[in-house]
Amino acid sequence: MTAFRARLTEVDIRRLIKATDDDERAEAAHKLCRNMERAELDEDDRVAAQKILRLLANDAAELVRRAMAVTLKASDLIPNDVARKLAGDLDSIALPIIAASPAFSDEDLIEIVRAGSVVRQVAVAGRSRVSRDVATVLAEEGCEQAVRTVAANDNADLSEAALAAVVDRFAEAPEVLTAVAYRQVLPLSVTERLIQLASDAVREHLISRHAVAPETAIRLAQYARERTTVDLVDQAAVSADLAAFMTHLNARRVLNASLLLRGLARGQMAVFEHGLAELANTPHHRAWLMVHDAGPLGLKAIYDRAGLPPRLFQAFRAGVDTWRTLASEGIDTSSAYFREQMLERFLTQRPNVQRDDLAYLMERLDQSPSPALSAANAA
Repeated sequence: MTAFRARLTEVDIRRLIKATDDDERAEAAHKLCRNMERAELDEDDRVAAQKILRLLANDAAELVRRAMAVTLKASDLIPNDVARKLAGDLDSIALPIIAASPAFSDEDLIEIVRAGSVVRQVAVAGRSRVSRDVATVLAEEGCEQAVRTVAANDNADLSEAALAAVVDRFAEAPEVLTAVAYRQVLPLSVTERLIQLASDAVREHLISRHAVAPETAIRLAQYARERTTVDLVDQAAVSADLAAFMTHLNARRVLNASLLLRGLARGQMAVFEHGLAELANTPHHRAWLMVHDAGPLGLKAIYDRAGLPPRLFQAFRAGVDTWRTLASEGIDTSSAYFREQMLERFLTQRPNVQRDDLAYLMERLDQSPSPALSAANAA
């Protein structure tokens, strides 16, 4: 094992083998493991190193075993049999390895979860990657703390069924529901259930961050006196199928000029295009051409065909022109900065809009990011 033995003096080896003081032997073990990890080992060296690790894993001194576990917790040098042995050791030795070692198979991790130790389940749940099989067992069988940890871990592959199991098991546990709600991606079915169960603050987050079914969006939007309401413009913008969302809004008679103007003024051009297409009974690609590529009369033609009020056309015209101007300046049209600038410029033109719409847009302007955040988004 020349590659790393050169970094280890005879004194270090002698200390590890012959020292009777646990602290001294642990220090020597730490140095040996650290140098093993740093060295470039060929296959023969790795085999020899792993033999030494097996000896260390059987050392009678807890400090020696812990020194190895902590130093090599995330190393691919530790073989599976050593990792399994350490995982069955005292918590001070097992937890670093369980939380980070790549040596475990999914079957190993599932066995650890099913053994029932709370702290070990939590260690599995917080790993940098949790496979779907392991995440499912945690969701279905793990303790509350472990389930909360895996739900908060966006690197855990939780299926829709697993998330549903979490909500079923912990419907009365606010911290678990909050952890699920703040995941980066949520299936629609899970979002819907959480809206019914979560606190007001979490419910507001779900509505602003994730799409909900059109029926739910309309119901929440129409009950303005409820503590939690939904902004249909925001929901349309995050919808996975915008055309279907608009069709549903139209069927419920809530797709109107007010909604489209609010969306356009907030920079949501796709909402405006799909809404026009739906109201005009026209394919989206044709509506897009009429808005963007059909000259000055194209917008008027599709607007009239959609049956929108003539008195509001100039406000829509101003919105489209403002959007084009900002886009031509090279600003990312999907950015928060673009939306903020769009709303500011639209309102400075004093558009002839209804009082309710103006109040809505002014309120959204008040909620826009700070100048510092806006500049960051623009960068």
